[in-house]
Amino acid sequence: MAYYVGLRVADQVKQLEPLKIRGLIPVQQFSGGVQRTGSELRLINDTALRDGHVMGVWSLPEGADRDHEYCNPMAGEGRERVEKIRRRGWRVLVTGTEGDALVDRGKQLVKMMEEKRVNVLGYFTKGGSHGIQDHDLQKAKELYAVVKNLISSSTAYE
Repeated sequence: MAYYVGLRVADQVKQLEPLKIRGLIPVQQFSGGVQRTGSELRLINDTALRDGHVMGVWSLPEGADRDHEYCNPMAGEGRERVEKIRRRGWRVLVTGTEGDALVDRGKQLVKMMEEKRVNVLGYFTKGGSHGIQDHDLQKAKELYAVVKNLISSSTAYE
C-alpha cells in the first residue's frame, strides 16, 4: 500500500508544498503475482499468502489477475513507474523477514529499484513472519532503529 501511495504522491509533489517528502518505507511489502516465488512455495500455507491472495483478487478490477499493477509492482508499467521515485531523489527502505511468504516480493522490488538507480535499502531479517513487528517488541525495536537511522541520515540532505 505504501508503495502505491508513494507512486501517486510522486506525481503530485508540487501540490503538497510546503510538505517535503524525502522517502518511502514499505514495511513487509504486501504484493503478489501469478508466478509463485520461492518463499511463496516454501511457505505455501502461510496465512499472509492465503489472505493476500483473497484480498488481492477482491480488490482488483473485474477480470484482472495478480499480475495487475495494483498487486504486482513488476507487472505492466511497474518498472517505468519507479522512475518517478528516482527522479524525486527519495530514499526507499524495503523491509521483510525470511519467515514471511511474501519476502521474495520485497527482494524483487529492491532489485528492480537498484536496477533503476533508486536510492534503496533492503532490510531483511531471519525468522519472523508477516507483521512480526506488530506483536514482537524486540523485532519492533530493531525495525524502529533501522527506520530512525534512515530518517536521521535523510535530514542531512537539506
